[in-house]
Amino acid sequence: MKIVIAPDSFKGSLSAQDAAEAIAQGFRRVFPDAHCETIPMADGGEGTAQSLVDATGGRRVHVEVRGPTGRRVVAHFGLLGDGETAAIEMAAASGLPLIPFGERNPLKATTYGTGELIRAALDEGARKLIIGIGGSATNDGGAGMAQALGAKLLDADGNELELGGGPLGALDRIDLSGMDARLSDVETVVACDVDNPLTGPRGASAIYGPQKGATPEMVQTLDASLVHYAKVLHRDLGKDVERIPGAGAAGGLGAGLMAFLNAQLRRGVEIVLDAVRFDERLDGAAFVVTGEGELNRQTAFGKTPMGVAQAAKRRGLPVFALAGTIAPDADVIYNVGIDAVIPIVPGPFTLESAIRDARSLLTNASERLARLIRAASGVRL
Repeated sequence: MKIVIAPDSFKGSLSAQDAAEAIAQGFRRVFPDAHCETIPMADGGEGTAQSLVDATGGRRVHVEVRGPTGRRVVAHFGLLGDGETAAIEMAAASGLPLIPFGERNPLKATTYGTGELIRAALDEGARKLIIGIGGSATNDGGAGMAQALGAKLLDADGNELELGGGPLGALDRIDLSGMDARLSDVETVVACDVDNPLTGPRGASAIYGPQKGATPEMVQTLDASLVHYAKVLHRDLGKDVERIPGAGAAGGLGAGLMAFLNAQLRRGVEIVLDAVRFDERLDGAAFVVTGEGELNRQTAFGKTPMGVAQAAKRRGLPVFALAGTIAPDADVIYNVGIDAVIPIVPGPFTLESAIRDARSLLTNASERLARLIRAASGVRL
């Protein structure tokens, strides 16, 4: 019997790889001869690069880059098992946690380090980039990323703009003559699960700027700068990205990736499913097990268990989910292909204890699920 085990990470306690192994251990207690196909999963957020590395037998590459404030930081990306696909999380180089709370200033924060990660991935031979853009500290429209890759953003005097979202208001023209030539042969897909445009009341500055330290006055300045930036992108690059859903993600990095790298924005879990060849690995499976730390209403809108369940349902396979917490509004997940949910905590637990004992709790819960499946289906050793 083949069991496909495809969980997300259990935040704060288990990586997706650790969770998959814990679930497999529980099933082997009941079905010792079963083939457990473990596939660490993610939905484009934190941990996606590591999940893809684990799922494909790749490796993690560490690089020193310029952080969002300009200070050097050690970031990383994943080189997948095919040796040609790189998984990059922009937060590793340009994320909000890299800036102390009192120093957050999206007028100056830059995505330059994300561009340096892309360049490092090209140096490793990458011909496809998977870029997760959650958790940003920036509001520069991806300008810094482009500058790190050789684009020149010039003011009216021909001087290069300083880094950050604020200086974009002085942008006069864009010169791509120095852009890294290798990018022309690279496919770029971006994990993006929001539909915000670049500018306006639902744009990058208005919606996400305040959490990055922007005052109301800064929001106005940043939005005006991005409006101007979008006009120059349209004029000089022929890319009209301002109103495209997702252009405002990560402080406008979505727009920058589309404009400078011809990127395609897709739902994160769909990118991961394709990268790990999920449909192919369902061949011969009896059922599928997924899970994450908390199942709630949002799970049904692009999270890992939803993506896994929908892919499995196209094959007519039963899908079971394990979760640390099952929210009161989680019933909606039954509408997206999950057949049953099993909590991993057997009784009252403190959060600290649940996190500390997550692996054993998950293994024991998967054993309980395996016994239920055996009893219900008549499967025997």
